Amino acid sequence: MDKIVSKDILWSKEIRSKGEIDKTPKLLDSLEKKILLGVFILSTLLFGACVDEKEYDNTPEGNMEALWHIIDEHYCFFEYKAHEYGLDWNAVYNIYKVRAKGNLNHEQLFEVLTDMLSELRDGHVNLSTAFDYGRYWSWYEDYPSNFSDTLQRRYLGTDYRIASALSYRILDDNIGYIYDGSFSSPIGEGNLDEVMQHLAFCTGLIIDVRGNGGGQLTNAERLAARFCQEKTLVGYMQHKTGKGHNDFSPMKEQYIEPSSNLHWHKNVVVLTNRQVFSAANEFVKYMKCFPQVKVVGDRTGGGAGMPFNSTLPNGWTVRFSACPMYDRNHQSTELGIDPDYFVGLKNEDFVKGRDTLIEFARKLLAE
Repeated sequence: MDKIVSKDILWSKEIRSKGEIDKTPKLLDSLEKKILLGVFILSTLLFGACVDEKEYDNTPEGNMEALWHIIDEHYCFFEYKAHEYGLDWNAVYNIYKVRAKGNLNHEQLFEVLTDMLSELRDGHVNLSTAFDYGRYWSWYEDYPSNFSDTLQRRYLGTDYRIASALSYRILDDNIGYIYDGSFSSPIGEGNLDEVMQHLAFCTGLIIDVRGNGGGQLTNAERLAARFCQEKTLVGYMQHKTGKGHNDFSPMKEQYIEPSSNLHWHKNVVVLTNRQVFSAANEFVKYMKCFPQVKVVGDRTGGGAGMPFNSTLPNGWTVRFSACPMYDRNHQSTELGIDPDYFVGLKNEDFVKGRDTLIEFARKLLAE
């Protein structure tokens, strides 16, 4: 039985000073960025922020009705999911309205509601209670990890450097290697300057984001800006403008601009697996727009909807995707991004202490 939602937090929880905002790559215009930053920090739904308990009774059926209507009015991927696998949200209502009838205890109600949310197949949809956390993790659990921390330790050794969330070193063939397993910890411009300077004489660079479930979008932007050579269109974003499933604003362009600090001009390989999600999924989207970058590994896990929160009559909190994001070809990346080269971790390589993806990347950079 699938339960719901993502283990990561896509957006920043930290308030940045005006100076820090000004240094952020210009992915959004200044007014929109200030608005979205407030959303990222508070993680609250600005439209319909909570359910009116007078409108829905605090009963199993009332909470089910409240949850269904919150999703129905504010979720952003109905048309996309209907096309991809035939999601029918009205049919879902009819099924779970029956299951919510009766004198259910809180655990039984939690099971019903998480099952209902699992119909969305969205890693950004969560139901949070005092006793459990509803989640949908099949977006990566049903796939090979294509990553081994045991193997990674053989490549990093014990004398690798650490700059905030970045672990990095120069491999013995003069290829630089950076591992970033999470965008949750801030990555400062000073951190990136030190990393770029240390790796400056490498002939190529591997950026490994396997297992990165997301975090602060600003970290993804800031890192990507170090590989951007000119202002680059990287995608689009929309906002919900009404309660209808297709009530959205026009698509707004997303851009990355080159960092004014040290940045990388040589070839880069980005390593991915199915656990690359949310802000890390966006990072891969950005990097694929740069001509000197190739992506190697598995399809990413996706997570292209900006999440918001709302509250049920019984106090439980639901998080869901409300603002869709697209790549520069107007295609949704909600269900992931394909690599340029599909490469999986081979058992025979694992036995020999070799990471298939890293070795493929080294060969690609050598060519």
